[in-house]
Amino acid sequence: MTMILVLGAGFVAGPLVRYFLEFPEIKVRIADVELPKARALAGSHPRAEAVALDLRSDESLKREIAGADLVVSLVPYAFHPVVAKHCIAFHRNMVTTSYASEAMKSLDADARRAGITLLNEVGLDPGIDHMEAMRVIHRIGDEGGTVLGFTSWCGGLPAPESNTNPFGYKFSWSPRGVLLAGTNAAHYLKEGRETLIPGPELFAHYEMVNVEGLGTFEGYPNRDSLSYAGLYGIPKTRTMFRGTLRYPGWCATMKKIADVGLLGQAGRDLRGKTFGGLLRELTGLPPASDLKTALPERLRLPAGSAVLDRWEWLGLLAEAPIPLDQGSPLEVLEGLMLDKLRYAEGERDMIILRHEFRYAAADGGERSAISTLIDYGLPGGDSSMARTVGLPAAVGAKLVLDGRISRKGVCVPIHREIYGPILRELEGRGLVFQENEGPAGS
Repeated sequence: MTMILVLGAGFVAGPLVRYFLEFPEIKVRIADVELPKARALAGSHPRAEAVALDLRSDESLKREIAGADLVVSLVPYAFHPVVAKHCIAFHRNMVTTSYASEAMKSLDADARRAGITLLNEVGLDPGIDHMEAMRVIHRIGDEGGTVLGFTSWCGGLPAPESNTNPFGYKFSWSPRGVLLAGTNAAHYLKEGRETLIPGPELFAHYEMVNVEGLGTFEGYPNRDSLSYAGLYGIPKTRTMFRGTLRYPGWCATMKKIADVGLLGQAGRDLRGKTFGGLLRELTGLPPASDLKTALPERLRLPAGSAVLDRWEWLGLLAEAPIPLDQGSPLEVLEGLMLDKLRYAEGERDMIILRHEFRYAAADGGERSAISTLIDYGLPGGDSSMARTVGLPAAVGAKLVLDGRISRKGVCVPIHREIYGPILRELEGRGLVFQENEGPAGS
């Protein structure tokens, strides 16, 4: 019987584990630092088992990997290269939904020598976004066309009826991942103009994006888009842009949060301090100052600003004590958001993934294509985020197990033999893109 080791029992692991258990020849061992979470995921299924695992225990991690036939790593991204090194040592294939970091890419030659596959970026974003982009790009190329522009938007948001808080956001995946994504620099190309945005300025660079049937969203750039022109095989493109979608108001609010240092990870002595006290320290206000009066001027915001209303609703201005287990501004912010920005029972999340292509057709004319996936979570069941991240990873892992993905080394799902069967399987499970074409600019 084949043993799959799943590292991490968090937000997106449920659909992945259940997919594996559809196959009677597969057993799943779920490892998490919080054993109750792993046990809840395993349930009473005879081919699922749970184990406590602290990733900082190298010997325990090696023992778990050695006993598996394939490893799916759903842990924080910094641990993926550590897991991958052990997979190389024990000749075990590995799948992860995270970006292929430079540390991961550096393991490519070792993985090839070991004859194993390290399949990365096989979730939603990154993941399904790559797959659908390559499907359309390859189709355009097969028809004799040349891609001249590519823009991609992705957002994991509350469904409209579940958008019930001032932030317009609720967590359907790692809260820390969401917040740290807002510290990344961005690099993109638009109509031949290359732009580099430092991380602290990220939220100042957004535009309004209309999605048919859903309304208008804020869109801001996501990481290094430019590098994907080469990866996608579209060197003549004049636009290469990948962005994130949020409900209006998010960017202004997060820009001020970044400005005052609330995304800082450096440790501080917060014992005995209040949330309001920390905010006074970060903004340089006197200890006895009234935040509601002093902050607008300090942050250059108008009186009655919706930004400060959101901060107050979250609890950042409160004189309540900061919990003892929080030792950095980021941890304080994360704790407040985890408490307030959560889905209530029966609420749905929503995934929007939208690709826009402009290309020169074989007949000499310019055309456009738009491919859109809109998906909703199941009230009382899996979130859309869990399905769109967990299912492609599960399908990719099964393809590796079955030998249908033969590429070795560090790879991402940009190749037909990888994205084709994954997209077909996802379509059978209701994750379907709608593609529309027209003349350029339509």
